Amino acid sequence: MAETVQADSFVTLHYRLSADDGLELMNTFRNAPGTLQMGSGQLAPSLEQRLIGVAEGERRVFELAAGEAFGARVDQLVVWVPKSQLPPKTEAEVHAQIDFVSANGQAYSGLVREVHDDAVLMDFNHPLAGKSVRFEVEVIGVL
Repeated sequence: MAETVQADSFVTLHYRLSADDGLELMNTFRNAPGTLQMGSGQLAPSLEQRLIGVAEGERRVFELAAGEAFGARVDQLVVWVPKSQLPPKTEAEVHAQIDFVSANGQAYSGLVREVHDDAVLMDFNHPLAGKSVRFEVEVIGVL
């Protein structure tokens, strides 16, 4: 009998995350599979919940309602950032992702929405926040 994914399993899998508008965020089917530990925060909790009970060798597709996978969009996370506060050697272009490090050392990133002479409009929402998400998965191994 095939092993099934449990809340504390190590899982080797292929997966694809895409929005209902076709935006593909991640696709391991083109390359090597990923390995993750359930419960470690490597996947959003709503995605991990879908994996529990999936057996080795099984391929499944899950449709998550808007906001269920990565939360709702938050307007306050779209802010103007002075160019002087951008990381060194950053070239701000529309649709570029810029990585920041907070004062306490935490890394975070945002998407450039607009560029003006002295400031950049940054969107710090997850790219799939507020969108319906398709989570396609093939479980290769479970430990």
